[in-house]
Amino acid sequence: MPIHTKESASGFIASDPQLTYSEGGVARFYARFGQRHHRREEDGTFTELEPSFHNMVLFRKSAERAYEQFVKNDSFVAEGYTRTYTYEKDGRQLGGEEFIATTIGHDTARSHYTVNRAPRPDQTIEQDGPTVDRAPAFSAPDRPAATPGVAAIAL
Repeated sequence: MPIHTKESASGFIASDPQLTYSEGGVARFYARFGQRHHRREEDGTFTELEPSFHNMVLFRKSAERAYEQFVKNDSFVAEGYTRTYTYEKDGRQLGGEEFIATTIGHDTARSHYTVNRAPRPDQTIEQDGPTVDRAPAFSAPDRPAATPGVAAIAL
């Protein structure tokens, strides 16, 4: 079976995230996000350019979880797709685009966080396959206490 791939976007949350609900009760997360850009110079160094800014939305349960986990300046990696749209303003037709994320998580290269691996009641994974003899359960060593208030969303 081929590897399933989607369009991706990464960057930093540039605005305070917003969570709204449609008349039908569908959650919608919205944030502006920035992407840093660099230019490689002839001497091998890089010059930082002005960041670009874009719109990002998530829907339903993903929107609610993202709103709980992300704040302005958080770095993220997301998969989804880009949607272009048109709208009218002051009698003129204008266009725009937004990244509709279907999955989002903190960028591990730029974020420090802890992961809660406790199973969630709404997630069960069933997989058909051969029966495997399992080794005894692994007992993780004691770890220092995690920094409070830091969390992540699994991709």
